[in-house]
Amino acid sequence: MSCFGDNWGLEFTPEEIERARSENRLLSMELELSRLCNLRCIYCYAASGLALENELSFDEITNAIDQGIELGARNIIILGGGEPLLYPDLFKVIDYILSKGVRADLFTNATLITPEIAEQLYEKKVSVVMKQNSHIKEIQDTLAGHAGAFDAIRKGLTALLDAGYPDETHTLGIETIICKQNIKELPALWRWAKTKGITPYFETMTWQGRAKEHPELEVSIDDVRQLFETLAKIDREEFGNEWTPHPPLVSSHCARHEYSCTVTSDGDIHPCPGVSIPVGNIREKSLAEILNKSPVVRDLRNIRQTVKGQCKECDLGSFCYGCRGHAYQVSGDYLAEDPVCWLHS
Repeated sequence: MSCFGDNWGLEFTPEEIERARSENRLLSMELELSRLCNLRCIYCYAASGLALENELSFDEITNAIDQGIELGARNIIILGGGEPLLYPDLFKVIDYILSKGVRADLFTNATLITPEIAEQLYEKKVSVVMKQNSHIKEIQDTLAGHAGAFDAIRKGLTALLDAGYPDETHTLGIETIICKQNIKELPALWRWAKTKGITPYFETMTWQGRAKEHPELEVSIDDVRQLFETLAKIDREEFGNEWTPHPPLVSSHCARHEYSCTVTSDGDIHPCPGVSIPVGNIREKSLAEILNKSPVVRDLRNIRQTVKGQCKECDLGSFCYGCRGHAYQVSGDYLAEDPVCWLHS
């Protein structure tokens, strides 16, 4: 699942988030272009591979972007719910976003990034987050569901680095899922990213999409806790960063439900990729109407009051409300306590 916390959007102040929440407006919007993908990642939240039958046209995509910006979105996040670089008009979409004066962020598996593509992304100041689940070839290929993924990802990363990523105006991140196959090497992967100025987004999985077919991915709550505590110690002692370990994101937390939404490739609006509940379709109603009238969105916009169980009583509740995707995929209740949080296990 493509998930990221407030480290990705530090320009959003608590006051801006509160205003967006209370007025049912946006600060960011997540956008799928297609479910078409050249990999078959065994943990993929969207079970991507083939394009859906009735995906949004380019004009419908730009209309969705317009509606998001009208509601206040300051950056459009192009998700990897499918591989964006397989979408033939990707750079037209990026140019359209940039022409509106908002930021474009790209999630990609990086396997299709050539030196020419990397240079284009750098020139346009697109923030890039690429998949990097392991530095061990066999593990990376297994998780990607595709032999050769490791080598292709490495070439894509090299192209991005050669183009100039990362620097003060060009963010480069890696998106890493925490699973049984890679958990032992994640402290080393964290150090590697940090020393290169790459932002690591390490996250626990939601049990949806293709992940439901692969129970061998599962990690115990205690092992996840130990990993988070190890990474917190590394960050504190080696990089001068202090943070409280708690899921689902290492060194960060998710507040997206207060100011974001997801537009899927067939026009459905979801609160986030994890809470995969269609609350409306942008072909049938405006984005504003969907967000204003959905009781699910209303619940999640007011999550700190509506969340249930021990998440409601948690001492970290002022900035954390657990992962709503975990809660929904495991229990069917997007307001339930986070079932994989060790703080109340």
